[in-house]
Order: sequence, then C-alpha cells, then structure tokens
Amino acid sequence: MTRSSLQPVAAARPSPRPDWTALAQGVADALVPDAAARDHAGASPRRELELLREAGLLALLNPVAHGGGGGSFTDALVATRLIGRADASIAQLLAYHYLHLTNALWRATPEQAERLSRASVAGKWFWGGASNPRDPESRLTPEAGGFRLSGRKTFASNAALADRITLRAQLGDGFAVIVVPGDRDGVTHGNDWDAFGQRLSESGTITFADVRVEQDEVLGDPTAAPAPRTSLVVPFHQLLIVNFYIGTAEGALAEAARYIRTTSRPWQASGVERASLDPYILEHYGNLDVELRAAVALADVAGQQFEAATDRGNHITPEERNVAAAAIYAAKVHASRTALEVTSKIFELMGARATAGAAGYDRFWRNIRTHTLHDPVVYKSREVGNFALNGTITPTPLYS
Repeated sequence: MTRSSLQPVAAARPSPRPDWTALAQGVADALVPDAAARDHAGASPRRELELLREAGLLALLNPVAHGGGGGSFTDALVATRLIGRADASIAQLLAYHYLHLTNALWRATPEQAERLSRASVAGKWFWGGASNPRDPESRLTPEAGGFRLSGRKTFASNAALADRITLRAQLGDGFAVIVVPGDRDGVTHGNDWDAFGQRLSESGTITFADVRVEQDEVLGDPTAAPAPRTSLVVPFHQLLIVNFYIGTAEGALAEAARYIRTTSRPWQASGVERASLDPYILEHYGNLDVELRAAVALADVAGQQFEAATDRGNHITPEERNVAAAAIYAAKVHASRTALEVTSKIFELMGARATAGAAGYDRFWRNIRTHTLHDPVVYKSREVGNFALNGTITPTPLYS
C-alpha cells in the first residue's frame, strides 16, 4: 500500500449554515439604489425575483435533506423584514412565497411534501397563491384520473410569476387545497394590478378555465380533517406581514434620517444651524423611533411564540395555537398603526422639498396604506380583545 492509502479518512464536515441575514441584506442593498425608479415604472419584478432566487432565499425553509437551506421560520421573518427596508413590494413577494410553500407542505402527505420540497429546491421554484376568501370559491370537478378546475380570483399575489400556485377549491360539499403550475393551460393572469401602492407585488387577477388537475396535485386527503398544524398557516401569514410592515417603516425612518442630516434646512425660528438639531424634529423623530422599537419588540415576541407553536407540530392544541395567534395579532395591530404613522409623518420632519416626485419618499406610505386595507386591522384588535377577555379567537377562514 502507498503511504497515502494508509492515511485516516477525514470525517466529513457539515456544510456551514448559510448566513441568511447577510444574504437578505445583500439583496436589500441591491434593491435600494433604484427603488424609487422601479416603483415609478411599476414593471413586472422579474429582475428582483432573480435576486431572491440567486441569493438562495427561496429555498431558505426547505430542509437540508431535500437540498434546501434548512433555515428557521425566524430566519424567514428576518429576511422579509430586511428586504422590506429596501422595497415593500419585493418583501411581499418573498413573504407570500414562504406562506404558500409552507401551506402546501403542511397540507400534503409526507410523500407529497418531500416530492414537492425536493422539486422546489431543484427548480428554484417561486410560489404563489390564489385563495382570496372574499371571492367565490374556485371549483374542482372530478373526471377520469383527475379533476378540472374553474374559477376566478381578484387577488392572486405572486401568481403571475409563480412556478407553482397553491389554492383552495370547492370539491363536493367540502374543499381541497391543490398545487398547479403557474403556466398550465387554462391559467390566465390578468396582469391588471393598478393600486397606487405595492406596485411590484404581482397581485392582479387570475382565471382558471377548465384547468386539468392531476390526482397527486390535490394535497393530503380532502375528506379528512385538516392536520392540526395547518391552523398556524393564517398566523404565519399575519406574522410575515408584520415583518414587512416593520421593515418598510424602518426603511422610511432611515431615509428620513439621511435626508434630515444632509438636505433639510432648519426653520428660521428654530435658533439652530442644522435641521438635525431642531428640538421639534428631535422630539417627533424620537417618538417615531420609540413606536418602531415597540413594534419590533412585539414582533420578536410573536416570532418566538410562533416558533414554539410550530415545534408542537400536529400535537398542537387549539389553546396553544390561540396563544401564538394572539401574540401575532397584537404585533399586527401595532405594526400596522406604527408603519402608517411613520411613513406619513416623516414628511413633517423632512420638509416640503421631500415631497418631490423624483425622490419617491411617498412610496413607503403608499405601500403600507395599500396593503393594510386588504385585512382590516380593527378585526385583529377585536381578536386580541376576544382572547384577552374570553380566551378564544373567532374562527374566520383564511383570516384568523
């Protein structure tokens, strides 16, 4: 034998864990320079999606055993928040990707989940959804070896760019959750999203016209009761929203600080040389910072509660689910109010010239104002109070 063949074999070292914060920050840094211009153009965010894809963020939640990143839900929330600082629309794309991927994997059989997860990683799939409960339910009609899907949804975030779409459809007297390719025959994307905010969120209409659905694209057993952990899908959705609201507010306040230090002029009666020394600006900026710190603290506590709930898996009880949901909904109420306040009041601190169209500072408020209207925060306040007083949360499909 040669000397080299007698050398002990070195133990295989596990691959280092990705630094998800650094990866997300890298994407955010790439988005910042032209954020206002991209918002103004309102083009389909294909380049932005490629940034997420090439950074590996789409596979963050997939298990390492499937080739994925093996990240935690907390990692996903932090990534969403960081990207929200740069661009709320792109943060929504990433947040909803995590939502629809998780919803699909939790509702699937173990075999389906592994197959979908592995394929998602290998194909660098981007996930979307089409389950707006305020629209008529899409319908599945059985046929030989599968089904036909028909329906229309007025909001289908991510779907126009999605490799896979998760949606709920009526099947007989119940419903099924299914996964279909975004480009399958009969799937039509309206590309008609024209709100004044979240312009790059691909949230237009979608139509399913006699779309073929294979048997194995129906997740789990539609005739069985949903697995207990699926009760956490809506709280996860809300928690993702909390984090991109906070990120947007953080981005707005950071832009305001930069502008105040470099561009704003002190008021004549202030008696100071720089706007950053104006006592009124200092007080109001400080108050906004305090509210934002509180929003971050509530979000982080809610994230811890959610991680604890997901650790219970299908052993989670309704009471344990509601503890996590109540913490998340409290964070949602505060984050919504704080983000609206921050993104509006920064103009009082920056001054009149900050309203120039080229600066695009209004995008922060427009984005938050648009998204908060999709899920009235007063109903989340009601659930926080309902839990505090009565120990329960009112079940509302896809919202509570």
